[in-house]
Amino acid sequence: MTRADLTEKLLDIKREKGWTWKHICEEIGGYSPVLIVGAILGQMKLTKPQAAKAADLFGLSKSETALLNEVPLRGAGVAMPPTDPLIYRFYELVMVNGPAWKALIEEEFGDGIMSAIDFDMAMERLPDPKGDRVKITMSGKFLPYKYYGATGNVPGYGFKEE
Repeated sequence: MTRADLTEKLLDIKREKGWTWKHICEEIGGYSPVLIVGAILGQMKLTKPQAAKAADLFGLSKSETALLNEVPLRGAGVAMPPTDPLIYRFYELVMVNGPAWKALIEEEFGDGIMSAIDFDMAMERLPDPKGDRVKITMSGKFLPYKYYGATGNVPGYGFKEE
């Protein structure tokens, strides 16, 4: 069985049972809902105890359970640029605002990146009389670039220079 096959099986069971993502996340537990849903959709991995909980919930075999604990090929199956309108809007946010985000992060932190590995994300619904709003909060560790071969008083990392 491939990871894509397992994802389809899990989604079929979710539909048959009428489960919500909230229900699935509460049953598996241990991670943020974004990460658990990402794992069910084949983009993240679950720990062995979480995979066991998912196996009990979905009635999975040993090999299917093990597959939930394997490191996936992240980003597989996502067209670039994305064609789904909601996912495309995130892509659009990065295309339009990315240069400003980059400039502001570099001015504040120096030469580096925001980690997508040492990273947290939360999503919440904000009621609004003009239409509810989606609030997404992202927090990633700043990782300065390392300058290889730095000698003398030349900094080895891209920290913010005063």
